[in-house]
Amino acid sequence: MSGKVIAVIRAYPKDIVSDFTGLVRKLKEKLPKDRYEIVKWEPIDIAFGYRALEIYFLMPEELEGGTEELENIVKSIEDIDNVDVVYVSRIQI
Repeated sequence: MSGKVIAVIRAYPKDIVSDFTGLVRKLKEKLPKDRYEIVKWEPIDIAFGYRALEIYFLMPEELEGGTEELENIVKSIEDIDNVDVVYVSRIQI
């Protein structure tokens, strides 16, 4: 039986962003729907008005390479400078 994994990725934009809706829309367009689902997203205050985007993804646990493909997809958005994996955990659905 294959399970699911929740992966929390923090995406750091190149510039100060006040509304992340456009970034999330671009990301949803690039995500393979058969592997990844965004279940939640929220801006995180970093410093001096700069905010990052924390995104919660649901994905199959048996994906080869873990979160590497997901990180590369998020990094491929032109407004994103860098990403960090914050948390990964197996979940029961």
